[in-house]
Amino acid sequence: MLRFKFIDRIPASFRNKYVLTILFFLIWIILLDSNNLISRFRDMRELSRLKSDREYYLNKIEEESRKLRELKTDNDNLEKFAREQYRMKKPDEDLYIIMTPREDRKISRRIK
Repeated sequence: MLRFKFIDRIPASFRNKYVLTILFFLIWIILLDSNNLISRFRDMRELSRLKSDREYYLNKIEEESRKLRELKTDNDNLEKFAREQYRMKKPDEDLYIIMTPREDRKISRRIK
């Protein structure tokens, strides 16, 4: 008797075997399958992030290749690069380095 009261509380549309099969199928697809919808959305989001990262790095490679071509072709650019990046100077020159507080903090962290 208790069993029949419980079944009577379930709406008639959910007691239909076709509706139960469809509900089971949806639950399986959404939650239980190895290729479920939740992991598919997560994978799609990661794929879009990776595509944007790829685009960023391709642009960065192009920019660095352009800089490398400039350095290889023009000695003035090579000297400018050496002076700015490696703080090289001529023997009769004085070199003054002006740093922002942010750069100063980075260097002090490296030393400690």
